[in-house]
Amino acid sequence: MARRKLIAGNWKMNGLRADGTALAADVAKRLKAVGQARYDMLVCPPFTLVPLVLDAVKGSGVDVGGQDCHMQMKGAHTGDTSAAMLKDLGCSHVIVGHSERRTNHGETDGIVKAKAEAALAAGLVAIVCIGETLEERDAGKTLEINRRQLLGSLPDGANAANTVVAYEPVWAIGTGRTATPEQAQEVHAMIRAELVGKLGQEIADGLRVLYGGSMNPKNAKELLALPDIDGGLIGGAALKADDFFAVAEGSPA
Repeated sequence: MARRKLIAGNWKMNGLRADGTALAADVAKRLKAVGQARYDMLVCPPFTLVPLVLDAVKGSGVDVGGQDCHMQMKGAHTGDTSAAMLKDLGCSHVIVGHSERRTNHGETDGIVKAKAEAALAAGLVAIVCIGETLEERDAGKTLEINRRQLLGSLPDGANAANTVVAYEPVWAIGTGRTATPEQAQEVHAMIRAELVGKLGQEIADGLRVLYGGSMNPKNAKELLALPDIDGGLIGGAALKADDFFAVAEGSPA
């Protein structure tokens, strides 16, 4: 089944007002110039920049998402941001379960699932991240770890319209290392098979599975041509409009 590619940029903790606005405006200008793009484009800036970025990309077709959300819609959670707040600003997506959240903040599959369900309840698309460490890969546990994270993190009620899965091998994030096409496709095919088992063939056929982990202009075309890779969750390359669009233009027609 042909699934429309999603090219999503995760800016992480990068960008002040001036450079964040300039980057967003550049991305918007380029997408408008493309006209009928064969892919969807999303940027996920730091929370401080979300309103400015939404303003900068208005009317361009670029979607805007958050990088995380709390599992509750409101309450005594100092420093946190709810899915409802992101939706209220105008966001369409939110990333949950990124490996940096799992590692640096101790987020479990259960926490990720609760956040994803909060996103769905607020009307956002949840981008659910999974991925193994280098030690887990070297121990031959790649498929086992990703299967566990996938099944433990998918929100109840997940479907092709409200959920995206992103496979990000931890050892390839920000390191310049990338999974080979064979390694990436093996995990993506397993994810697709597990989605069939959990959600049924029709939903699984439509649900997009992204590859993250140092996707860049040099490797994007080969990765995006693989049958079960439906786009990318882009880190470093998303911080330069030239690189971000080079990745997007690597999408097969």
